[in-house]
Amino acid sequence: MIVEIAAILVAVVFAVLVGFLVPTLIQIRKTVAESEQLLARMNNELPSLLHEMRVMTENVSTLADQARDGVEHASVFLHAVGELGETVQQVHGAVRGTSGSLLVNLASVVAGFKAATAVVKERLHKEGGGPNGG
Repeated sequence: MIVEIAAILVAVVFAVLVGFLVPTLIQIRKTVAESEQLLARMNNELPSLLHEMRVMTENVSTLADQARDGVEHASVFLHAVGELGETVQQVHGAVRGTSGSLLVNLASVVAGFKAATAVVKERLHKEGGGPNGG
């Protein structure tokens, strides 16, 4: 009788175990089927995605080259503008220096003319009165 009870007990435990394992095995089967579908879809779409990535990478590389060329041209242009600014500054300094010395020279001539006029007037005044010799 103990053997029969043990056999029944083993049969019940086996039935409970099978009852728990069957839904788990069904879920695993569904998961494997979905994984196979996902892998099949990825195998179909992956080559086109890789091709698009290559094209995009080439476009980005081309844009980077164009940007580099643009920066080089802008650098040359800005360097030329800087040199032009330096030239304008030098011309401005030269003109300012020349005009300053021109003004000093003009003021010296005017001062010399005034001094000469004063000396001539003074001599004329000492010698006899007027410019007509009177």
